[in-house]
Amino acid sequence: MIIILLGPPGAGKGTQATRIMSKNGLVQLSTGDMLRAAVAAETEVGKKAKEFMEAGKLVTDEIVIGIIADRIEEEDCKDGFLLDGFPRTVAQAEALDQLLKDKDLKVDAVVEMKVEDESLVDRITGRYTCANCNQGYHDTNLKPQKADVCDSCGSTNFNRRSDDNRETVVSRLATYHAQTAPLLPFYSAQGVLRTIDGMADIDDVTVQINDVLDKL
Repeated sequence: MIIILLGPPGAGKGTQATRIMSKNGLVQLSTGDMLRAAVAAETEVGKKAKEFMEAGKLVTDEIVIGIIADRIEEEDCKDGFLLDGFPRTVAQAEALDQLLKDKDLKVDAVVEMKVEDESLVDRITGRYTCANCNQGYHDTNLKPQKADVCDSCGSTNFNRRSDDNRETVVSRLATYHAQTAPLLPFYSAQGVLRTIDGMADIDDVTVQINDVLDKL
């Protein structure tokens, strides 16, 4: 089973990806993680990626596809995988399709987690973590039981990401929509796009995704 999970920043893809992997025995493939691993392993495509990265340039789609091609040949991908952060453009989606076709594989489902932008802005700008144990909290949705004291470790030190501000989040969402919007009709035309309500409770979102994948 090959799954692509789409959703804007803060939609909860990380949580759902973990649950999808656990239930279906899939490996989550992150392009960032794969790039770093290929560079560290000094594979041929990793060496090419390193040249771009050291020059401060974006790694080309061709290199990313090459890294994915190498990665999915590994044993832990034999039962399928979940792609995280790729594809982001139609050109990448087309290249991925060709790669999979060459290996007699195909994308089984593209799950879009649809969430309203304003809700995402509130969700992201309100989040913070314990500086000691990294337990996550939110200004309105998930406060510590005792004000300013971590439930898990008792620390009173908390951190907020510097980019979790309204201006940055709005910009990130605009970029996501610009890149992702063309992917929706692309995968819809293939009959693999499934849109679920990402505004629902976390467990309800999981149920929706399971319903989609159980039908494959």
